[in-house]
This record gives sequence, C-alpha cells and structure tokens, in this order.
Amino acid sequence: MALEMKVPSPGESITEVEIAQWLVEDGDYVEKDQAIAEVDSDKATLELPAEASGIITLKAEEGDAVAVGAVVCLIDTEAEKPGGGDDKAAEKDIKEDADKKADTNDKAEAKKEEPSKSSTPDQKQDTYATGTPSPAAKKALHEKGIDAKDVKGTGKDGRITKEDAVNAKASMGTPGNGNRGESRSKLSMLRRKVAERLVSAKNETAMLTTFNEVDMSAVFELRNKYKEDFKSKHGVGLGFMSFFTKAVVRALELYPAVNSMIDGKEMITYDYQDISIAVSGPKGLMVPVIRNAENLSFRGVESEVKRLAIRAREGEITVDEMTGGTFTITNGGVFGSMLSTPIINPPQSAILGMHNIVERAIVRDGAIAIAPVMYVALSYDHRIIDGKESVGFLVAIKEAIENPEELLMDNNVLKALEL
Repeated sequence: MALEMKVPSPGESITEVEIAQWLVEDGDYVEKDQAIAEVDSDKATLELPAEASGIITLKAEEGDAVAVGAVVCLIDTEAEKPGGGDDKAAEKDIKEDADKKADTNDKAEAKKEEPSKSSTPDQKQDTYATGTPSPAAKKALHEKGIDAKDVKGTGKDGRITKEDAVNAKASMGTPGNGNRGESRSKLSMLRRKVAERLVSAKNETAMLTTFNEVDMSAVFELRNKYKEDFKSKHGVGLGFMSFFTKAVVRALELYPAVNSMIDGKEMITYDYQDISIAVSGPKGLMVPVIRNAENLSFRGVESEVKRLAIRAREGEITVDEMTGGTFTITNGGVFGSMLSTPIINPPQSAILGMHNIVERAIVRDGAIAIAPVMYVALSYDHRIIDGKESVGFLVAIKEAIENPEELLMDNNVLKALEL
C-alpha cells in the first residue's frame, strides 16, 4: 500500500511552501516520525516527519514550491526493512582488501616507471627555461609583487634578468593571483519573504527614527547583586531583556498610540502588549512573540525569551509562535552594533533597537563620571505616531531603565525578582 504524504498547513495564512532540503533519498527506507525533509514557508523552516515506515518515493525536487495539501512523496508501507547487516560488513571487508591490493599494485607500477636519476656528462640540462627569472630577478619581482609570466625576458633564451625585473612595472588594476571565484545560491522562501516585508515597510510607511542614550548603571548594580540568587532559584539568567521588556510594557501603557497599527482607514489600538523579540536563527531573522508581556514577571519574561530563542535557533519554532505581536524589540548590541535605525516589523507601527553597552564619559550631579551607556533607537510610523509621542515613549524607556527599582519594581526588588 502506498501512503500519500501531503504538505501539512504550517499556519492559517500560508498556502504554499518550498522544499528546502530532502533529508532522505529516493528509494530509502524511512521510519515513522523520521524527519524526511525541511520545508520553508514565508515565516519559518519546518521539518516534515514521515507518517509511516516504508520505502519512500519522492514526488518533488529541492527548491520546488508546492501548495499546502499537495502530495510530495509516497511511502510503500508494505515494503520490508532491508536487512543483511552481516552481508554488508562482509562486502565492506572485501572492498577494503581489494582497495589495498590495488594500491599495492599501483605503487609497484609507479616504481617500475620511475626514471633513472643517473645521467652522463653529455646529458647537460638547461639551467633556466624561457621566461624563467634568475635568482636576483626573482627576488626583485617578488618585492614588487609582479608575476614572472607578465615580464618579457631579454637574457639568453628569453631568460629574465635582474635588469628586466628592475624595469618591470606592475599593471595597475590587473587582478593578482588571489582567488576571484563566486557562488550563486537560491534565496529561501523565508529570506525572500523577509526581504519583501522590509522593502514594503520602507516604501509603505512614513518611517522615522528617534534616538536617546541610557545610563545602565542601575541595571548593572541590580544584576550584579541578585543575578546569582535569581539563576539559582529560577534556572534562568537575569538579563537585560527582561528590564527592557518591562520598560516597553510601561511605556506602551503611557503612549497607547505606539501600541497601534493602521488597517485601511482605521487605527487599531491594543489594550494588551504582545512583544516580538527579534532572534537570529539558522535560516535568518525570526521574530517570536511573548504573549501578554504585561502579565509576566522578570522571571516570566526571562524564561519565555530563553524558550523562544532556543526553539528559533534549533529550527523548532512554529508559525503560530511568530504570528501577531504589537511591538518589536531588537538587540543589535549582541553583535557589537553601536547605533542603527531598525526597520519596522509590519503591520506594527514601532520597533525599539537596543545596542552595545560602552563605558562613556557622562555628566552626573554636575561632575564628569564614567558609566556604562547604551544608545537606543525607536523607529516609528509617523502616519499614526507623532513626534511628541515617539520622543516621550523613548524617554519613558530611558527613565525606567535608569530608575528600575522605583518604576519597574515598585520599590520592592526581592518581590519583583521573586527571591
């Protein structure tokens, strides 16, 4: 009996996927639930498991775009699992013995054909062939970075003399001896969709970016004091993302227009905060969503960030986990970015960009001090978010991060951290 395997629906809005890679070959025996292919949708890369055990017959090629519900392979469930493990081992031993004998014979033949190294006085050989530089010329050419084949010799039999080398000039603009190859590969469906969305965001929104700087000293002090107890009790680290997520939730409550999006001629404003977290995955940028972040504690945020990041990096993230989101946080600082203008994640209306933390000179209480400083950026859609709201939103982020104990922890650190 041949079982038809069809493409399952990765998500409600997805109608087509692309065969990114077959993990088995045509005619292989596969076990039930074995991963047989990786398929790309416009939102994620997913593994396709075998629905039964048997011999597989592939019906689509790598790179093919196939509709959800289409048949991509057949599995002959009545086929027996190939055996003969001992026979295969014996065949391997026979092959290895044959290879050894062939290698021995090749060496013997090579020894027979090796020319004699002895020569008579009459068998004088030329010291230099045409176009070969003398030792002095070779050194001069090397110092000037010139290839001998690009120099015409004037010596005996076309030999390149030292004078030829001294007078030689490098050809400006001529490639050297380095590798100048190139490769071409097809963009995955996920990468193509990301590209389309980024271009769409640039072309269809009135995007503007505002910047500010944040003194991270207070967060550093809290983390240094409580991070060991926090990790020991909760099993996750106390990172910067929980502080910024909590600060974003507070700022969105103060400036609800930032937690809105345009739908035709209407503006939709949400009374909840689903925070998208940009994560770099093996197939490109992925943006899983922390649902109802306003209800999560520091421990809850850190646990959810860790869970989603691991699933994204291991290719296990689902489309549902990346669908929705009312606001996005992206952290280019983990890659060393000092400052950038993040692009809005449509249909959202704003995105916060975090960056690296660098010790800088700042003015504190009228005196110069050294402090860990992060530059932050807010890109927003100016069609529904005014400058006053965008600047106020970013200032609210700055205030919360610089005074987390009061504004994010209600002056009770131990309770906020659940210690």
